[in-house]
Amino acid sequence: MAILRVENLFKEFDGIKAVDGLSFEVESGSICGLVGPNGSGKTTVFNLICGYLKPDKGRINFRDREITNLSPDKNARLGLGRTFQNIRLFPQISVLDNVMLGFKYSKGERFFAALFQTKSMKEEEREKRAKAEEILRFVGLIDKRNKLAENLSHGQRKLLELARVLALDPKLFLLDEPFAGLFPETKRKMLDLMRKLKEKGRTILFVEHDMNSVMGVAEKVIVLNYGKKIAEGKPEEVKNNEKVISAYLGKRKV
Repeated sequence: MAILRVENLFKEFDGIKAVDGLSFEVESGSICGLVGPNGSGKTTVFNLICGYLKPDKGRINFRDREITNLSPDKNARLGLGRTFQNIRLFPQISVLDNVMLGFKYSKGERFFAALFQTKSMKEEEREKRAKAEEILRFVGLIDKRNKLAENLSHGQRKLLELARVLALDPKLFLLDEPFAGLFPETKRKMLDLMRKLKEKGRTILFVEHDMNSVMGVAEKVIVLNYGKKIAEGKPEEVKNNEKVISAYLGKRKV
């Protein structure tokens, strides 16, 4: 069953079609890669799905609900969890506190509970802290929990951003270039985490331009070029598609 449906999506900037009649589906419990050369429209598609941009035409359905014109905060509450190509963390607070900020609070968000530090609020805080540590253990950052986020390496910051999305407990993970700038060891770690999330029944749609990274984890690949879908299918099928080869290499397969 499809958890996400994108139907005939268009987005234009100053006469340039960034997204041109795009349609695709993401099946629940799957890992789907949205790939293409730089400037092919991948991140624009993510911004349209999340609500940071509004499409000129088309529809976006998430869990059988139209979300085409919803704001990013409403989409997040519905279960969309997003990382960014340019990592967005709070550098001056600890790794643990960055994850804590991702949680939804029920008792502690009430004004009275927050003002007087009620027993129920303190209990919820302890529960969230334990959950945050569990998440950090999952991504391999538990030993960094008390360090400032600004002191992490680039790869560790990528893992921390994923941890913060995990705190949201989303129904669909939207990962924007999760492998960009990673050393091989950290890249393998990220691939392993994505596989483990799938084993837990999570759904992932990720953007990437490096086809080799996609081969190791995606079950379905959608390839964009100049905002248009030029191929869709299993990784090996897509990798050998002549339109894809031409888009990446600028020549036909020999």
